[in-house]
Amino acid sequence: MNTQEIDKKLEELSEEADTALYDIFKKIDKTSEILTKKVLDAFREERISASHFDSTTGYGYDDKGRDSLDRIYAKVFGKEAAFVRHNLVSGTHALTVALFGILRPGDVMLSVTGKPYDTLDEVIGLSGNPGDGSLKDFGVIYRETALGADFTPELADKAVKMVYIQRSKGYLDRPTLSVADINEITAKVHAIRPDVFVVVDNCYGEFTEENEPDADLLVGSLIKNPGGGIAESGGYVAGSAKAVELVSYRFTCPGIGLECGATLGQNRNMYKGLFFAPHIVAQALKTAHFAAYVFEKLGFDVYPSWQEKRYDIIQTVRMGEAEKLCAFCRGIQAGSPVDSFARPEPWAMPGYSDEVIMAAGTFTQGASLELSADGPIRAPYIVFMQGGLTYESGKIGILSAAREVLGE
Repeated sequence: MNTQEIDKKLEELSEEADTALYDIFKKIDKTSEILTKKVLDAFREERISASHFDSTTGYGYDDKGRDSLDRIYAKVFGKEAAFVRHNLVSGTHALTVALFGILRPGDVMLSVTGKPYDTLDEVIGLSGNPGDGSLKDFGVIYRETALGADFTPELADKAVKMVYIQRSKGYLDRPTLSVADINEITAKVHAIRPDVFVVVDNCYGEFTEENEPDADLLVGSLIKNPGGGIAESGGYVAGSAKAVELVSYRFTCPGIGLECGATLGQNRNMYKGLFFAPHIVAQALKTAHFAAYVFEKLGFDVYPSWQEKRYDIIQTVRMGEAEKLCAFCRGIQAGSPVDSFARPEPWAMPGYSDEVIMAAGTFTQGASLELSADGPIRAPYIVFMQGGLTYESGKIGILSAAREVLGE
């Protein structure tokens, strides 16, 4: 197929997709409207004004913008307490603070959704060097069960302190959990062991449904969904007052918790990002549906399918070959607003067991709410695509990826 034929085919597919996805997009827009009202109501209840965007330095005492934003996150996420900080450097950092905040020597961390995302391997102690400071080094015991397996017998062990749930699939080829799925697990755990903390890696799932999961702790990154494509760094923790307090002591230190922490001029971006988040997540969801439609029609195995409801912003396409995986990522990079001229190559990225290729022509480094794609160089060569600040730019990026794959 020559270039002209490829372009004609993709133009036809694009028009077909917009027609086929019309009703799905209406539902996505309705969810965005409901969530935007929830965020706006929280802003109004906190009487947000320009003074909340003021910067603090040093200890950051009496930073009313910081404290109000914490309360807004708690309200929006339906929790007793929350904190959001620009100096949580990644989702992995936020999760690490949460794990170390709750777990103590001799405690058992039970993951009921299989092995967590690759970057937590060294945090837990599944890889890395003894003595580096993993949970294992501190005497925390890790166990896991497969997603869907009966984990309840494990709860008879009184050493189980935490049940860990990863909402999104990470680099696993499995379904993303819905809020209802997570709530069912949480209810089952608490019916047997009310004292156990249920902790959810909430990354990529925020604002895809009208409510967030009922768990003791939700953890996520601001350069994913809740940052709205505007926050330049940061993470959040939201949950029960007790869980959030314990995590805050690990984030700073016991006795200080959330009393300190200069915002250094970052409040405005975090407020604005949260305000935009429901709308931008909707754009990313539309982009994912479009990608699924195009690549399904091109004969690739996609998950979820273009017609399925989504519980995160990630779209997977089983490319089948390493070169096709790389071609997809090259196309995404070429269709990006930043570094479109760069050529992604697989590399031994820290925290990953296989070489990984990543395409991210983003305004904020590593921001996966912006259109990006990545995948480990291992069979069956699945590409994980996510994000899209606008549906229009997302479409252009997806068509660029399809053009590159078809041109192989």
